[in-house]
Amino acid sequence: MSDVASCPTCGSKSKIKQKEGKTTYATVQDEEAFKKIGQLKKAMEKFRAKAEALEEELKALKSSE
Repeated sequence: MSDVASCPTCGSKSKIKQKEGKTTYATVQDEEAFKKIGQLKKAMEKFRAKAEALEEELKALKSSE
């Protein structure tokens, strides 16, 4: 997922992309879309944390056999 921040030139909410050492900003036009991006990022973080916990549990179970 791309990062979202305020554009330094215009102050609008923008997606940040870094390519070849250069940072580009693409404006998020819809406020609702911005909220959904935030919700998706939070959901992905929760999923990642659960997956990491399950991987650790699986490693522990395999090592105890």
